[in-house]
Amino acid sequence: MYYGRPDFQHTEVPAVGVLLANLGTPDAPDSPSLRRYLREFLLDPRVIEIPRLVWWTILHLVILPTRPAKSAALYRKVWSKEGSPLLVISRRQAAALQEILRRDIGNPLHVALGMRYGNPSVRAGLRELEEKGCRRILILPLYPQYASVTVGSTFDAVATELSGWRWVPELRTINGYHDDPGYIRSLAASLRETWDKEGLPEKLLFSFHGIPQRYFDAGDPYFCQCHKLARLTAEELGLPRDFWQVSFQSLFGKEEWIKPYTDKTVEAMARSGIRSLDVICPGFSADCLETLEEMDEQNREIFLHAGGERFRYIPCLNDRPDHMRAIADVTLRHLQGWVEAPGAWSEEQARTAARFSAERAAAFKAAPMPVDSGYGR
Repeated sequence: MYYGRPDFQHTEVPAVGVLLANLGTPDAPDSPSLRRYLREFLLDPRVIEIPRLVWWTILHLVILPTRPAKSAALYRKVWSKEGSPLLVISRRQAAALQEILRRDIGNPLHVALGMRYGNPSVRAGLRELEEKGCRRILILPLYPQYASVTVGSTFDAVATELSGWRWVPELRTINGYHDDPGYIRSLAASLRETWDKEGLPEKLLFSFHGIPQRYFDAGDPYFCQCHKLARLTAEELGLPRDFWQVSFQSLFGKEEWIKPYTDKTVEAMARSGIRSLDVICPGFSADCLETLEEMDEQNREIFLHAGGERFRYIPCLNDRPDHMRAIADVTLRHLQGWVEAPGAWSEEQARTAARFSAERAAAFKAAPMPVDSGYGR
């Protein structure tokens, strides 16, 4: 049971909260930090769906003794003075979303950031909102497509934390926004801006994070939603079908994953005579290790080594104004009914109501207890 701040105080200002969630990042680009991060990540039963005892043995005897040092070296390539790119950008996104929603709604509303793995955690984000009196909380994982390993796992973490709260808040969840018109327009705009300045490539590749093939076979909608997102973006830009392609990156382990694989696709394109290639990763809301190192370094090298001449990575939307406006619009649709009367109160009006509630509670507490009338016996 969560024994922090009391679960209810009469002086709190009624508020609505939004938990902005993403995958997470290690605390530092070193082996100890990567070991902690990878252990938490790889022990999630949604991430690795094999018998626990078998996987626990592989993880602790094979993976954790060797992989953290290799991963730390990769993270050092993209780490900045401010820290992990994903965390730095996610904080900017949370601040931008807070500003837009406060401006649009005008009543007490708070945005908190929570990472599924690492810090700040989902638990920390939820408790931050609870401290601010949020009795209604919207969970917004920043993944355009639904996948069990991402969105589903985020909801697991929320449920685990709230299982220890005495007063569980009202909850709403967003499963994805892969076909949201505003999000599609912002993706198209980022491509159009690049092409207007630097010219068109011969091919455009939409690269998404992969999942094991058996997850898709079991009913995960991720693969289909990735293809729909790419198609809608291409239609928004008026691209011919032979100009663009979809692939999947970031494989892990030896089992079959959804295809085609990005590294094989990039190499095949170069060997077939494609000399200029643009790559965009619209499944990632913020640049991270998988986009900055795996895509813009490893796959660039593969393309150039196989005969390509110009490889151009199009950055994630990050905290672009049009991206954050689209995310805010998705959020507002899911907040309907929560930010209308009495949510239309100003913050000053809400504080006045809270003071009145506290005064009534104090008067009630000070009054003598009534004589038992025997009612209900």
